[in-house]
Amino acid sequence: MDTNITFIKESAPHLRRKDSLVRMLLDVVIALLPVTVFAFIAWPLGATKNILISVAVMELAELVFVLVTHSMPVDLQQHSLAERLRYSLSHYRMSNFLAALVSALIFALILPASTSWYALLIGAAAGITFGKLLFGGTGNNLFNPAAVGMVFAKVCFGGTMYQTVPFASSEVVAGPTALNGGEYSLLDLFIGNVPGTLGEVCKIAILVGLAYLLIRRAVDWRVVVSYIGTFALLVLVAGINLTARGGNVPPYGVWVLSELLSGGFLFGATFMVTDPVTMPITSPSRVLYGMSAAVAAIFIRYFAALPEGVGYGILIANCLAPLYDYPKWSNQLWKKKDIILAIAIPVVASLIMIWAIFAGGFSK
Repeated sequence: MDTNITFIKESAPHLRRKDSLVRMLLDVVIALLPVTVFAFIAWPLGATKNILISVAVMELAELVFVLVTHSMPVDLQQHSLAERLRYSLSHYRMSNFLAALVSALIFALILPASTSWYALLIGAAAGITFGKLLFGGTGNNLFNPAAVGMVFAKVCFGGTMYQTVPFASSEVVAGPTALNGGEYSLLDLFIGNVPGTLGEVCKIAILVGLAYLLIRRAVDWRVVVSYIGTFALLVLVAGINLTARGGNVPPYGVWVLSELLSGGFLFGATFMVTDPVTMPITSPSRVLYGMSAAVAAIFIRYFAALPEGVGYGILIANCLAPLYDYPKWSNQLWKKKDIILAIAIPVVASLIMIWAIFAGGFSK
């Protein structure tokens, strides 16, 4: 067998289809439409504010980035300002517009309707700048820009945000969410009759988008299955622990479904963890990537001071993606020691979490 394998360096996303990057980004925009339409119907003012500010900031930042990084060469700068501007704008592609649009929509939808305009402005600017542009733009970023922006906005302005129920005024403070002690039926969680962010509450709209992306092969099903499957398995372990400790736990099927439908987990599984730029390249590494994001989300949801760990878990998995793409693990010549080392991170993390649950560190 020939072991002289040549690795070709190229920018992400590494498409395995005949479609172009523009087509893939359009697929994501189309998949986001059901969630976006629901947000506009449920929170007209909040959705308009979130989306307009987020899109304006991220699109402007993307345009400025293109103008700065594609300025006219020094030996040609005797041309007029208009000619220089025209030269720079010639490098602005549809993919630049759509990439910023996708990040902006996701960022706007993972924040509540009560988010202030300045939190949106600063969060969106931080997300696209620190999450993408500083790495060199589309295809070069390590972190998901929307997740970076969400974390930045919540860390800086989380005390001013509160979640509301759909079809109510964004100024009305709602009761506790499903992750903050609120008790809701599976039907309420499924149709979106619960407090939450713009994009997370209506699971029907999210699942329609997920089905479209899977049919179009715009996302890798391995990431989705490994992410949801690992999360569900660990949630089941937590439910068994609660039952053993005398907790009031519903039937395990209902328990697992309620955890899957609570918070922004399904939205993250559909539109964030599946980001083709920040995930690893090969099929095995993508399975490990999905497992890692799920384990990190469970750790944060059950043991940290934050009730929701999806965004933070995805950022942690983003950090591990380059490790999973280590060349020895990215070809067909895997050695046993490489395989063991590659699976050690999510498996050992899962075992630690299970131990922590049964050691008494988990309560819900």
